[in-house]
Amino acid sequence: MSFIMSQKLPTPKEIIARYPVPEKAAQHKAQWDKKICDVITGKSDKFLVIIGPCSADNETSVCDYIGRLVSVQEKVKDKLIIIPRIYTNKPRTNGQGYKGMMHQPDPNKEPDLLAGLIAIRKLHIRALEEFGLPVADEMLYPENFRYLADILSYVAVGARSVEDQQHRLVASGIDVPVGMKNPTSGDFSVMLNSVYAARHSHNFLYRGWDATTSGNPYAHTILRGAVNQYGRSRQNYHYEDLIRLHDMYEEMKLDNPACIVDANHSNSGKKFKEQIRIVKEVLHSRSHSDEIRQLVKGVMIESYIVEGAQKIDCEHHTYGQSITDPCLGWEDSERLIYEIAERA
Repeated sequence: MSFIMSQKLPTPKEIIARYPVPEKAAQHKAQWDKKICDVITGKSDKFLVIIGPCSADNETSVCDYIGRLVSVQEKVKDKLIIIPRIYTNKPRTNGQGYKGMMHQPDPNKEPDLLAGLIAIRKLHIRALEEFGLPVADEMLYPENFRYLADILSYVAVGARSVEDQQHRLVASGIDVPVGMKNPTSGDFSVMLNSVYAARHSHNFLYRGWDATTSGNPYAHTILRGAVNQYGRSRQNYHYEDLIRLHDMYEEMKLDNPACIVDANHSNSGKKFKEQIRIVKEVLHSRSHSDEIRQLVKGVMIESYIVEGAQKIDCEHHTYGQSITDPCLGWEDSERLIYEIAERA
């Protein structure tokens, strides 16, 4: 047999019972959920800033980072909603490398999925309870979503997952905004078809159950750039791209068109400093077009305490620096958030 079944893991219900969300934190989450949903549907004109490390590799430094966002959120609360990225699952292009805290709660040790499930739940609860901000994560594995379903206020489906039927169907049963990224090919129609699927009801097999969903009216698009047949990055955050996306939403007759622009990945070619310029260009496009202003509800930024990135097994580990893709540092990130608040 090609599978080695090491151990049976606790169900989401069992993990949640062991590590419940405190009542006050759950109330905060419900309040944030409504505010974020109102942005996606156009009831609120606030702007979303989904920001944080490429991967949440260390609870101490991640919480240090989130703590810094709290005072910034207070200063920009009339204009922005800051949602910390706490990405605990990492898709890998070729399947190799660090796959996130859920796999390896300690990046320097062997994978331990039971310890990882507990670690990511405790991290998300701490972020919500201690800092009072809404939290976001990527749904890399649809069957694992329920371990965090009562904590997350924003969910992303990545470029490699967005064409997968199970991701689309599970997204249709989530009651908070789910952002569907364009696939690595850049095809807008694939992305919009995933939004269409996520917004409708489905019946399917999920975690051993015959499940039926109600549809998620808050499913929307995320533009993250693309890669052409030669492996080169192609951007899709420009004015013309945003107008085209707006027109395609209308052609598909999808209500509440909404888009988040991911300033990193193929949009920046992973040149992390470019995120600053890209965000400014998106804000400029919003200022010149009512259609784009109504369409673009926020930006996604990869940011940590120390700019750049380091290897996991480097001799001298730098606290608060990414061990996956390079990120903006704190000083640049803070300045950028204030500029977004002035121009959004």
